[in-house]
Amino acid sequence: MKKYSGIIMVGLLALLIGLIVSVQVNTTQGSDPGGLIPLAKAQGLEAELKKVRAEKEAATQRLIELEGLMEDIQKKKAEEDSTLKSILNEQEKYKMAAGLVEVKGSGIIITLDDPEPDEFSDGYSYLMTNYELLLNLVNKLKDAGAEAISINGQRIIATTEISLAGDNVNINTIPTAPPYQIKAIGNPDTIEATITIRYGIIENLKKSGVHVDIVKQGEINIPRYNGILKFRYAQPIVEEEKE
Repeated sequence: MKKYSGIIMVGLLALLIGLIVSVQVNTTQGSDPGGLIPLAKAQGLEAELKKVRAEKEAATQRLIELEGLMEDIQKKKAEEDSTLKSILNEQEKYKMAAGLVEVKGSGIIITLDDPEPDEFSDGYSYLMTNYELLLNLVNKLKDAGAEAISINGQRIIATTEISLAGDNVNINTIPTAPPYQIKAIGNPDTIEATITIRYGIIENLKKSGVHVDIVKQGEINIPRYNGILKFRYAQPIVEEEKE
């Protein structure tokens, strides 16, 4: 019974963490005739947004605390159970691949900033107007074997969206603007050689006037994805269904 008590405890903590992560805040949207929102309503929406952000930060902090507690229990129980230790090692690999844990390692830091403004720029940001360049660079970094990527502190995962929204480029629904700092963990030499190849993406960016700075580092920290992963349609296939 003692052998399974650790697994039961881990399962209960995992369930609790899942309940916290699954908390969704629904906000209502409305508009008045002509698309104008009264000042009082706008102030109310702003206050509600601040409240939602505060609740999210509190839930995220509690999640981190619970994950730390669960990790301590897991490590302790893994010392007693080799099977559990093997499972936890595999789980850690999947969490790293999914961007659910903070990671560190050697890699490269790329900083991109807008060209100098001229009479034709009309105050617009070149990098924001051509935000697809960020998508192309992310793809090139993945081709070069980057194991973890972030842009301005936003972890890039499979479901990350990079899109223009009003006056901002949203990454993981978070508004961002130049300069863009892109961090990539992987073999620094391989990554640099891949993106700086002749006629490649970095050369094209420089030809467009974009300021590019590339630095190789022995250790880079990339944060975890801090959003909520939500699947509306995809469901795991259980073993019984496969038979």
